Amino acid sequence: MNKGCVWLVGAGPGDVGLITIKGLHCIQSADVIVHDRLVNPELIAQIPDHCEIINVGKEHDYHPIPQEAINEILVKHALDGKRVVRLKGGDPYVFGRGGEEAEILAQYGIKFEIVPGISSSIGGLAYAGIPVTHRDYASGFHIVTGHTSQENTQQNWRILAQLEGTLIILMGMTRLTDICQQLVQHGKPVTTPAAVVMYASHPKQESVIGTLETLAAKAEEKELHAPALIVIGDVVNLSEMLAFSPSYLNLSSLCPTLEGSIDGVIP
Repeated sequence: MNKGCVWLVGAGPGDVGLITIKGLHCIQSADVIVHDRLVNPELIAQIPDHCEIINVGKEHDYHPIPQEAINEILVKHALDGKRVVRLKGGDPYVFGRGGEEAEILAQYGIKFEIVPGISSSIGGLAYAGIPVTHRDYASGFHIVTGHTSQENTQQNWRILAQLEGTLIILMGMTRLTDICQQLVQHGKPVTTPAAVVMYASHPKQESVIGTLETLAAKAEEKELHAPALIVIGDVVNLSEMLAFSPSYLNLSSLCPTLEGSIDGVIP
C-alpha cells in the first residue's frame, strides 16, 4: 500500500489573507483536513467538497481530542494513502505542537512537509501597531508560553525579568495578574509598558495598553480573554502612532486564480 503524505500548514493569525499561497495550494490539494479551533472559517470554506474535514480544536482546560489521538488521526489517514493537511493557526512550530507531530510522522516513515505560517506573536502584534523590534526601543525579542507542559511548573520569571528587549507571552491570559506580579517582583519596573491583544489581526481584534502595574485590571475591565497575546516592553509605546486600519482580503476571489500543483511530497 502506498503511504500518503502530510503537510503541517500554518494558517497565520486571524486575518485570513495572511495564509501563504503554498498553504492555500495544500488545502485545495488535500484529501483530509485536520484543523484547529482558531483557524479562520473562511479558510475552511475553501476546502474542496470531496475532502474530509476533522475538527480537533482545543480550548483552555478542554481537550476533547487529546494530542495522542490527533497523532493517530494523521498517521492513519497517511497510511491509507491520503494527502493530509494539518492546519494550524499561526505557525506549526511556534507553540503549535508541530514538532511533536512531525516526530511521529518521521517514526512511521511518512512523508511530510512543513509549510510555515505567520506567527501571531509577530504578525498579530503588528496589527496592533506594535513592532517586536525597533532600533530605538528593542534590539531583540523573546517569545514564551504562559504555561508549560509539566503541571505546576512555571516559566523562570526571574530570568525573564532581567532580559532586555520585547517579551511576548502566548497562552498566558489566565495567569495575567500573576505574570505581571512575578516580573515586577523579579526586577521589572512597574512602569514598564505592557499590552494585551485579543484576536490579533482578526476583524474583532481588541487591545488594551498599560503598564505591568495596571495591565491586568485594564484587561479585566475590558473583558479581554484568550486567545490573546501579552507583550511587555518599550515598543508598546509605539502602538498609537503605528496603529492602522487593515484591509481584509476576500479570499474567495483569490482562490479560483490559483493553478498548478505543489512539487515535493505530493505523489
